[in-house]
Amino acid sequence: MGPMSSEILDNRGRGQASWNWPSVHPEGRKFALAAAAASAFCAFMAWETLAWPLGALVLCIAAFFRDPQRVTPRGDNFIVAPADGLITLIKKCEPPRELQVDDGSGIPGMTAEPVTRISIFMSVFDVHINRTPIAGTVRRVVYIPGKYLNADLDKASEENERQHILVERGDGLKVGFTQIAGLVARRIVPFVKPGDILAAGQRVGLIRFGSRVDVYLPAGTEPAVLLGQKTVAGETVLAVVGQQPLIEGVSQ
Repeated sequence: MGPMSSEILDNRGRGQASWNWPSVHPEGRKFALAAAAASAFCAFMAWETLAWPLGALVLCIAAFFRDPQRVTPRGDNFIVAPADGLITLIKKCEPPRELQVDDGSGIPGMTAEPVTRISIFMSVFDVHINRTPIAGTVRRVVYIPGKYLNADLDKASEENERQHILVERGDGLKVGFTQIAGLVARRIVPFVKPGDILAAGQRVGLIRFGSRVDVYLPAGTEPAVLLGQKTVAGETVLAVVGQQPLIEGVSQ
């Protein structure tokens, strides 16, 4: 068995870790069961040309909705990746209006000043369970209907179906991130609501079938990752609050 989510592991060898089959998230089990039932029915009717593809579909669904355990680095100033995928955009821009304006809760949102946005593109082969970049209280969950453009396009941040989430640390620092539907994605499924208290790396939702997540770093913080780098949700440290390193890499 792999490490439990509450087990402490460190860089000195403390704890136990081993490979194990990832579980399938409950959101995907109903699709897998439906495909399995259809495959069994076709096999019973001797429709082998349909039974085998449907059987393969069960494996594909299970792989897509896999939910592996992750070991989240502990650090007060770590901002971890909310998604598995490829960093396709890093740019300065204002946070989404929905994360700025007064929502009637009495709790201020993010400021209008430009901050660094990191965009992580998830292909159909990536894990699609999303996680919170920091520990704190969920202040906003805002769903916006929209289009289904290619999630790799910059304008997808403003035109596609999306869901904004704002998390606030105990000291008032806020990190916003946005789940964005793509060409194939047709459903954003939240696991959290305003008022929920989260640990860093805790699961917050998923997007079905290929999509993107944008992260808005706090002012005065720059990425500790590179354009073109692959991230692992809940494990890759995207940035360290207050640090602005210049990091260069080589594609090879």
